[in-house]
Amino acid sequence: MYAKVDDEVLKFLTNLFGKDEVLVDPDLLEKYSHDEVPGLKAEPEVVVRATTVHQISKLMNFANEKKIPVTPRGAGYGLSGGAVPIYGGIVLSLEKMDRILEIDKKNLMITVEPGVITGKIHEAVEKEGLFYPPDPASLDSCSIGGNIAECAGGPRAIKYGVTREYVCGLEAVLPSGEIIQLGGKLVKNVTGYDLIQLLIGSEGTLAIITRIILRLIPLPRVTIDLLVAFNEFQAAADTASA
Repeated sequence: MYAKVDDEVLKFLTNLFGKDEVLVDPDLLEKYSHDEVPGLKAEPEVVVRATTVHQISKLMNFANEKKIPVTPRGAGYGLSGGAVPIYGGIVLSLEKMDRILEIDKKNLMITVEPGVITGKIHEAVEKEGLFYPPDPASLDSCSIGGNIAECAGGPRAIKYGVTREYVCGLEAVLPSGEIIQLGGKLVKNVTGYDLIQLLIGSEGTLAIITRIILRLIPLPRVTIDLLVAFNEFQAAADTASA
């Protein structure tokens, strides 16, 4: 069904990404063979570490023609197996696309690359008096691209909602290599299909996210942690959802 990675493929990858960003050493590949799902593991044939959207576009066009499977990967902290290369092939790591491109205080937006660690987004916007609510448990290690691919939440989701409530724009690469632009710096967009929401939670199966525009809110003046005891589980659930 799928083709294997051969010398021709490795030559193409080396020319596209550079020798240092093409990994074939088994000891290095092991890191990219799993996420946080216990017992789920599959080793890729090669790992490439992208730095630009155009590299990704050329890779996907090539892999599509050659019928080589490509598994995109963020930081590897997902709990669904989305980053596990179950068909082998190429793992496309986005870990080096880790720039915060813009914090737009006027429009309450931030533009980032997918490899930015979620906790770094929190730190950057809070210095500007702004707030990005989603707080997955692995926020100091997970990447924002992975958060979108998994529609991550966190404890604050009860009050503020999950990741999908804060994504306003995406740049993504389709399996064909085509680069698409969705949404932008606006909260309401009624033009065309809502493809942003389709990509959120798709675990990298529909497109590879390469740039993200997130909605922010003003930083709360006060935050308080509470510990409340309940006699029954249902009472706790009813209170949390009230």
